[in-house]
Amino acid sequence: MPRHRLRPRTAAGAACALVLAASLAAVPGPPQGPARSPAPTAGPRIRWGDCPLERVPAAMRCAEVTVPLDHADPAKGTTRVAVARIPATAPGRRPLGSLLLNFGGPGGPGIASLAADTGLFARLGQRYDLVTFDPRGVGLSSPVSCGGSQETGDEVPGDAASQLAALRAVAERCALHSGPVLPYVGTVNVSRDLDRIRHALGDKKLNYLGFSYGTRLGAVYAAQFPKRTGRMVLDGVDTLTEPLAEQALVSARGQQRALDHFLVWCAHRRDCVYGSNTRTAREKVEALVERLDQHPLVGDDGSHFTGQDVVGAIAAALYSKSQWPDLAEALARVERDRDPVALMELGGPAETPPDDGPTRIPDDNASAARTAVNCADDPDRSNDEATPEAIAQEIGDLRADFQRTSPIFGPGQLMTVLSCYGRPAGTDFIRRIDRPGAPRMLLVGTRGDPATPYEWTEETARRLGSAVVIDHRGDGHTGYAASPCVRDYVDDFLTGGKLPGGTRSCPAGE
Repeated sequence: MPRHRLRPRTAAGAACALVLAASLAAVPGPPQGPARSPAPTAGPRIRWGDCPLERVPAAMRCAEVTVPLDHADPAKGTTRVAVARIPATAPGRRPLGSLLLNFGGPGGPGIASLAADTGLFARLGQRYDLVTFDPRGVGLSSPVSCGGSQETGDEVPGDAASQLAALRAVAERCALHSGPVLPYVGTVNVSRDLDRIRHALGDKKLNYLGFSYGTRLGAVYAAQFPKRTGRMVLDGVDTLTEPLAEQALVSARGQQRALDHFLVWCAHRRDCVYGSNTRTAREKVEALVERLDQHPLVGDDGSHFTGQDVVGAIAAALYSKSQWPDLAEALARVERDRDPVALMELGGPAETPPDDGPTRIPDDNASAARTAVNCADDPDRSNDEATPEAIAQEIGDLRADFQRTSPIFGPGQLMTVLSCYGRPAGTDFIRRIDRPGAPRMLLVGTRGDPATPYEWTEETARRLGSAVVIDHRGDGHTGYAASPCVRDYVDDFLTGGKLPGGTRSCPAGE
C-alpha cells in the first residue's frame, strides 16, 4: 500500500457488552438523488498559490474552488473545496491534462496524502498534472467535527432506551460543531464537486485514479457524468449495492480471510508465537481477545488494554503486508510478556495525521467525516420508530451470523450496523447504479484485502458494465503500491489508453 497510508473505507466500532453500543454518525443530509445542478458557466481558471500546509513538495500549488452547498438547490449558498496540483514533470512530451486522485476514506484529506508521497506516482506525473482535493467536510474544505469524539461515554446506562438516546445526543453534538456543510456531505455531492473541479481545470473529461472509498466516488461520478468520464482506475473496489448489515458481514469475512493469510505466513517462521499449526493459531488469537476483554492489561497510568484493542491493532496491521513482521513481534510480546506497547503502536491511527500548518483541522475530522459520508450514502437505517426492545432483538438476531463468520472481527463489525441509527435516510442513487454507459475503466481487486473484499470488485464490475478487472493475488489493502504488475497495467492504461482484454491476473509479490 502507498506509504502515505490509504484511508480505510469504514472503521469498525469496538464491540462492547452492550448490544446497542456503537459509534455514531454525524447527521447526514436530506435524501440525494441524481438531479444535477446547472452546468457551470465559463469563468476564470483556478488561481494557484501557496499551500496552507507546512510540509509540501516544492512544486505543489494550492487553491480553492467554489461549489454550491446543495447542488440540487444552488440558491442555498456555496462552500469552498481545497485543491492542489503538481505540474507534469516532462513538459517536452505531449501532456495529458490533469489526473485527479482520491486516496480513500471517506474522511481522508487528499492534499496531505499527496504531499506525503509523490514518488509513487512519478511515472504518471511525467505526463499528467497530479491533482487532488480535500472533499467537502474534510481537511481544508470546511471540516466537520463531533466535538472531539463520537463515543457515548461509559456513564450511559445499559438499557436500550438510554443507549439510543445517547446516540441521538452525539448526533446533536456533531451538528453543533460542524457548521452548514454537514447536511450536504456525501458522495453524490462530492462527485458533483469533482465535476466542478474538472471544469475549472479546463479538462473536457475527468481522468481519475481512486483508492478504497475513492472507488465509490469514481463510480458515482461515472454514473452521473458518463460522457465526461475519461480514463478511470478504481483500486480496492467498494460495494455499491449491499445493505448495511451485509456490508458489515462481508467486511468481517474479508478481515478474517486476511488474518488467516497472516497466520499461514507466521506459521512458516521459526519464531512465530503461535507455532506451525494454523488452525490452533486462530484459536489462540481468539483466546487472547477473549482473555483481555475479561481481564484487560492495566498500565502504570491506569489505562486499560482490552481484547478489542488487540482486534483494532491486528486490523490496522493487516492493511499492509509490510507490517506483518511487526504484527508477529507485537503478538509475541503480548502473549509471552503481557507487554501491549508494540500492539498499541500498531493500533494507532490508520491515516496520516493532517499537516495543519496555519489552518486548524479538528482532531476528530477524519472519523466524523467518515461516518457522515457513509450514512449519507446509505438508504438503510435502523427503524427510528421501532421500540428499543425491537431494535435490540434485531441486532441480537444478527449476532450468531457475525460470530460464526469471525469471532475476532464479527462483534465489532456488527456494531457498525447501528452507526447511522436515527439519521434521515441517505441517498439510494448509489444503490441504483446499473451500467451507466461510461467508457471502459480498469478495476483492481486484491484477494487478501481486509477492507474491500475481492468479491466487491467483481460485483462493481458487473454493475458498471464496462470494466476490465485486474485480479491481484496478493495481500493488503489495494494493489497499486504493492505490486509492480498492477502498477504497470494502471500506468499503461492512464498514459496510453491500453486496456487488457478480460480479467488479468497479477501474482502476489509481482
